[in-house]
Amino acid sequence: MNHKISIEQWSKLSGLAMVLALHGALLYAAMSYKLIPPPQEAVTLFVNLINPPKKVEPPPEPPKLPPKKVTLVKPQPVLQPKPEPLLVSNAPVVAVNEPVAPPPPVVPAPPAPEPVVEAPVKPATVTLSSDLSVSCPQRAMPNYPAASRRLNEQGLVVLRVELDETGHITSARVETSSGYKRLDEAGLAIVKTWHCNAATREGKAVRAVALQPFDFILEGR
Repeated sequence: MNHKISIEQWSKLSGLAMVLALHGALLYAAMSYKLIPPPQEAVTLFVNLINPPKKVEPPPEPPKLPPKKVTLVKPQPVLQPKPEPLLVSNAPVVAVNEPVAPPPPVVPAPPAPEPVVEAPVKPATVTLSSDLSVSCPQRAMPNYPAASRRLNEQGLVVLRVELDETGHITSARVETSSGYKRLDEAGLAIVKTWHCNAATREGKAVRAVALQPFDFILEGR
């Protein structure tokens, strides 16, 4: 039994020696190839542990105050001072028995004069003493209406013609009718086409009025 135990111990010691020899060979090989620095070349490393930054906590919120209660104060009305009455006149105190003079009579004011409206000044108008045809170098004679020829209508028509400062005929109307409308209209139609000279007074052109007669007569009847 003791012999068996010594053999087992011997096998364990031999195994341990082989392991130590193997580790020594490996250590020697590592040192030969400078995989592990020799103890004199070893450098001591100092490691400083950096503390993580402290977490900055936000400042605490101020406590919320309850809302203030606002009380509305109704403003008092401002009393305006009463205006003092104006003294119109300093009349003396009159006794009851003292006679009072009657007030002076009220004299009505005279009526205001009516404004004078000046009548517009009409331009001077000259009445020609002769027939209008004398002052009209460009004129034509009226056509005798065909219906008046068939009906044997004849008569003298006198026209009143107005001219402006340039000699232009502004209006014409029948002063004396011939008795036939067709003859009167024939005279009016032709006189409006006349070109006349302006009438003058003291060397200035003025408006003028003239009479122009037309005598419609059928010859040979």
